[in-house]
This record gives sequence, structure tokens and C-alpha cells, in this order.
Amino acid sequence: MQLVIDLSPAQAERLRAEAERLGVKPGELAKAILADLLNRAPDDFTSTAERVVKKNAALYRRLT
Repeated sequence: MQLVIDLSPAQAERLRAEAERLGVKPGELAKAILADLLNRAPDDFTSTAERVVKKNAALYRRLT
């Protein structure tokens, strides 16, 4: 599967710099980061999502 994402210039530069520091291509680093995220235990994702939703609850209410 191929995936195209838009990064801000700052995000792209940070990815490029980190990839250079690690001696890999930016695409390879992005792929490894995504693989790590997807391989985490579901509880990690769920707890993170719940924390973000709770933290931003007031904002979400104002946006609806």
C-alpha cells in the first residue's frame, strides 16, 4: 500500500533531520514510525485517545 501525507515545512525538515541523524531515508523512518505505532498494544492507543479526548473535551463541545 502506498500512502501520501502532507507535512508542514517544519515537520518535513524535522523528519529529514532525524532521518539523516539516524542514517536512513526519510521515507524509511516514517515507515518505521508508523509500523511502531500500529504494533503497539491496543490499550496504549485507547488510553492515549481517551486522554486526548478528555483533555480537549471543552474545545470539542465548542466546535459542535
